[in-house]
Amino acid sequence: MELSARFCGLWALLLCLTGGGGAAPTETQPPVTNLSVSVENLCTVIWTWNPPEGASPNCSLWYFSHFGNEQEKKIALETHRLKEVPLNERICLQVGSQCSANESDKRSTLVENCILPPEGDPESAVTELQCISHNLRYMKCTWLPGRNTRPDTNYILYYWHRSLGKILQCENIHREGQHISCSFALTNVNESSLDQHSVQLMVTDNAGKIRPYFNIVPLTSHVQPDPPNITELFFQHGDLYILGKNPQYFYSKCLSYQIEVNNSQTEAQYILSFEGSKCDNSESEKNLEGTICFRVPGFFPDTLNTVRIRVKTNKLCYEDDKFWSNWSPARSIGKKANPIFYITMLLIIPVIVAGAIIVLLLYLKRLKIIIFPPIPDPGKIFKEMFGDQNDDTLHWKKYDIYEKQTKEETDSVVLIENLKRASP
Repeated sequence: MELSARFCGLWALLLCLTGGGGAAPTETQPPVTNLSVSVENLCTVIWTWNPPEGASPNCSLWYFSHFGNEQEKKIALETHRLKEVPLNERICLQVGSQCSANESDKRSTLVENCILPPEGDPESAVTELQCISHNLRYMKCTWLPGRNTRPDTNYILYYWHRSLGKILQCENIHREGQHISCSFALTNVNESSLDQHSVQLMVTDNAGKIRPYFNIVPLTSHVQPDPPNITELFFQHGDLYILGKNPQYFYSKCLSYQIEVNNSQTEAQYILSFEGSKCDNSESEKNLEGTICFRVPGFFPDTLNTVRIRVKTNKLCYEDDKFWSNWSPARSIGKKANPIFYITMLLIIPVIVAGAIIVLLLYLKRLKIIIFPPIPDPGKIFKEMFGDQNDDTLHWKKYDIYEKQTKEETDSVVLIENLKRASP
């Protein structure tokens, strides 16, 4: 009986705390008012609105907002919302009011306001706009002209980031083949907060005949570091140790490394990849912050080894890992080959070649006979077989001719003598 009384008392207390369970559902609030949109800098879009009129005094107003197709939903107390976005397309924001931060709570009718893309022919806007940050010190942007643009169009590149007080214009625009490029310094950029910085860009022309093109480049993307610097090379326990310094503004954990070693003995080129600085030698512990160390096994001091290093950003700290730095200046370690040996060889080899040529010339005829033996002449064979008969025949032919000439001369003399006698 006592237990039943206690249960009834607890039930009554619960009903009192919950208002008897008959509380009315949360009422739908009126929509927000005066929703407007504006643009700051180059690509910072700001929507602002006023609280709804006639809202319930018992309602603590929250504002639900999202972009088109219910993207990037947000519930907050602020009466504004901003977004960094390229202004190349139509961008809309819808806003409603509600009495709690619960997304499933009833909300007012959503109010929408949009910002339109810039005016002009879309085919006249530039294409393939790409920007690369070089060692976080300067940025180079390149693009191609639009399809419906004149060849003599004078382009203008505007840029802005949070460390700048105003929008600046890139001055040194020049052509590189079909591409057009411009470079500008990334001044006053804080390396510790790169993930919070981005560069807003707009490319247009000075005559206003082409459609402006906008882009936003995070400082953690498209970064090409400077090459590292090799400070020391040494051998220990059959391994090659490489000490160096990272490019300025970069940490080892944020970089990927490639080491190229050229060995003079094998004339081979070895390329090894490392993620971060890896070295278990105590020599590296005495170096200052920013020093890198690598241990490469299988190289010995009895040969000459030439070493180079290059780096790129990794996805642990940056958004991409596409751009390698240039190779660092090469440094060598090991024993160089004795120059006397090479000089001796340079002198001996020509002497050996000259001697071989002389010997070849002396025995050229013998070699020719051995390689190309003579072909027998059938005429000589027949001449040797019938040589005597041919000589006798020639002798008789000569005798007949001589006898004939003598007889003719004798007949002529006799005829002359007879003519003289017959004449009175």
